[in-house]
Amino acid sequence: MSKQFDVVVIGGGPGGYIAAIRAAQLGLSTACIEAESYADPKGQVRLGGTCLNVGCIPSKALLQSSELFEQANHSFVMHGISTGKVAMDVATMVKRKDNIVEQLTSGIKGLFKKNKVTLLPGHGKFVGLENERWRVDVNGEVVEATHVVVATGSQARHLPGIPVDNKVICDNVGALSFDSVPKRLGVIGAGVIGLELGSVWKRLGAEVTILEAVPDFLAAADAAVAKEAWKTFTQKQGLNIQLGVKITAVEHGKKGVRISYESGDESKVLECDRLIVSVGRMPNSDNFGAAEVGLAINESGFVVVDAHCRTNLPNVWAVGDVVPGPMLAHKGMEEGIMVAECIAGQKGHVNYAAIPWVIYTHPEIAWVGKTEQQLKNEGVEYRAGQIPFLANGRALGQGDTTGFIKMLACAKTDRILGVHIIGNNASELIAEAVTAMEFSASAEDIARICHAHPTLSETMHEAALAVDKRPLHF
Repeated sequence: MSKQFDVVVIGGGPGGYIAAIRAAQLGLSTACIEAESYADPKGQVRLGGTCLNVGCIPSKALLQSSELFEQANHSFVMHGISTGKVAMDVATMVKRKDNIVEQLTSGIKGLFKKNKVTLLPGHGKFVGLENERWRVDVNGEVVEATHVVVATGSQARHLPGIPVDNKVICDNVGALSFDSVPKRLGVIGAGVIGLELGSVWKRLGAEVTILEAVPDFLAAADAAVAKEAWKTFTQKQGLNIQLGVKITAVEHGKKGVRISYESGDESKVLECDRLIVSVGRMPNSDNFGAAEVGLAINESGFVVVDAHCRTNLPNVWAVGDVVPGPMLAHKGMEEGIMVAECIAGQKGHVNYAAIPWVIYTHPEIAWVGKTEQQLKNEGVEYRAGQIPFLANGRALGQGDTTGFIKMLACAKTDRILGVHIIGNNASELIAEAVTAMEFSASAEDIARICHAHPTLSETMHEAALAVDKRPLHF
C-alpha cells in the first residue's frame, strides 16, 4: 500500500519547506520531496533550495567577508586603526560560506524531525488523481496525498550561444565558488545578482565591467534611489556599468572570455578572465508532470494560481518562484504559510503590496510599496519626505552617511504608499515600513512613534515628519 499523507510538498526550498513545517504544525500529516544535493560532499539531499544553497545565504556570506576586507583596506584608518597590508585568503572565505550553508540546510532537516515532516529524497512527479487522492511518483515509489503543494522553484536563465560551465563562464552557482580573484571580471546583467556578486569580487581586487541590456539603471527602484546608487557604484566604487548593451558574440578560449557587443552606434569588445551571466531566472515548471495532469502553465512558464495560490486542479497549490510575482524567498515563505493555513481551513493571506525588496550591495537598497514614478503614472496625489543619513548622528558615528530614506504618503489620507531606502542597514530598516504598510499606518503614525536615540531608525522618523514638511534635524 502506498504511503499516504494529508499534504505532499514537491520541493524543499523556502516556499516548500515552510509550507511543510506549517502544515505539520497544524496537525496535517506532511511529506516534502527534494532531489537536489547541491554538491553535498556526502551526496545527501539538501533542503533550502537555491536560496540557502547557491543564492541568498552564500552570497550574503561572501558580501560580508568582502565588505570587511574593503573596510580594513580603506575605512579603518578614519577610526585611527592601522592594519598594514591586508590579504584575503579566498579558499578560507569560500569555506566559511560553505560551512554556513551546511549549518542552515542541516538545520532544516532538524526542523523537519521536530515538526514530524517526512522527508522523501528523490524527484517528485505527478502520476494522477485516484479516489480523490493525488498520486506522486518519487524515484519509482508512489505516495498519495489529499493535497499537493508545488514548490519547484527556479533556475538561472542562460543566454543562447553562451555555454555556462561554472568555471570560466558562470551563473550564480559558479560565481559563488571562485578559487581565486579574477583580474578582469565581466558580468552580463545589472540586476540584483549581477550587482551583488560584481561587488564581492570588485572589493577583492577584480576589475569589474557590468553589461546591461536595459537602458535604465535599476528601473524597478525609485528613480531617486537609482540615481544615488548609480553615482555610488560607478563614481565611488569604480564599477564599470554600461547600459543599453546588445551582446553579439561570446568567445571562450585559453586566455579567457572575449565578449563582442554593441553600445549605441559603437561596436565594442570586452576581454575578461571570468564571466558571470546574471540575466534573471526561469521557473522550474516542466519537470514534475504538470502537462500529464493538466496543470495550467502560462506562456512565461509559471504555474497559474489565484490570490491564495490555488491552481486549476482540485487540492493542488503552488508557491514561490514557480508562480507569478517577484522571485523572492520571503515571498515564497509567506505563500507557503498561507497555503498550509488554507488547507487546514484557516484564512491564510499574503499582502503582495507589502513585500519588501532588498539589494545587498554597499550601500544596501531596500523598498516596499509604490515608487514615486509609479504614483505619478497612476495619477495618485501624494506627499514625499526625504531625509539623508548625513543628518543622522549614528550614521556619522559609524562613518557611513551615504544615502537617504524617502517616504511617500497619500495626500488625502496620509496613508503610507511606499518607502525607499539606500544606505547602511537598509535591509533591516525596511521592516518598520513593511509593518506600517501592513497595518495601513499613516506617515503621522510613524512620526508619533518614539525611536531610540542614537539609531539609524531615527531617519525613518525624520522622513515621516518630512512628509508634513516638519523635520526636526534637517
